[in-house]
Amino acid sequence: MGKGRFPEWLKAKYSVNRQFDETVSIINEHRLHTVCQSADCPNRGECFAEGTATFLILGNVCTRACRFCAVQKGHGQPLDEDEAERVADAVARMKLDYAVITSVTRDDLPDGGAEVFADVIRLVRLKSPQTKIEVLTPDFKGSEQSLKIVADAVPDVFNHNIETVPRLYPAVRPQADYMRSLGVLKKMKTLLPEGKTKSGLMVGLGESSEEVKNVLRDLREAECDLVTIGQYLSPSPDHISIVEFITPDQFKEYEKYAYSIGFSGVASAPLVRSSYHAKKMIVKQDSRQK
Repeated sequence: MGKGRFPEWLKAKYSVNRQFDETVSIINEHRLHTVCQSADCPNRGECFAEGTATFLILGNVCTRACRFCAVQKGHGQPLDEDEAERVADAVARMKLDYAVITSVTRDDLPDGGAEVFADVIRLVRLKSPQTKIEVLTPDFKGSEQSLKIVADAVPDVFNHNIETVPRLYPAVRPQADYMRSLGVLKKMKTLLPEGKTKSGLMVGLGESSEEVKNVLRDLREAECDLVTIGQYLSPSPDHISIVEFITPDQFKEYEKYAYSIGFSGVASAPLVRSSYHAKKMIVKQDSRQK
């Protein structure tokens, strides 16, 4: 897994406490998937112990074969008719004041799963009116109709990850398109003017610092508000390898640069992931704007 021994700064917190057990119990009881488990997130222990999780909808099998992701690949599964209801019930049981919903990519569905995202947003709002909702969606093949379905449900934050620099797309995510992903974020800004847009990228795949800064500039040109930057960690020898470990100082430089070009919220550190401490990012952004 990866490039030799991990540096000290990549050691994740892991604690099992009563809250951890309760989080796992609620997820299992409601027969739900989480990206924390399916993507083998290094922060899973910390987040579960704090009573949070990122829900993974539309099944547990992705129809794309990105080379960085641990989620199972294959043919899309039949839709689970009461999945949205169970997610909303779990959010209420966990008493989340900030919920993050993501999904596998479902290129086999006409709308890419947009209607299921909308159903989840509406049901969470119904059962937990005070909960802020962030959705982390696939690109829906760039479909404006699918984006509008999600926007009409009015999530508080719309997240779509750019993932890496354009030069590395053929090796890292060959079925995606850099300009299409930028277009998704730009279009959502017009469809959801009161909401926040967010994106994230991995580093350590062989990109240069200037390429990262170019991506950050492209995201700002697409009016993206929030950005996350984290170290890529290879899930297995079958996935694309780590080229280098980016130092904490370099992550700080990326953070400083992102703020300097107009991002209102930035999380840049080795263990940062798209939904890691998502609520704290929004709180920090709000405090900076006051």
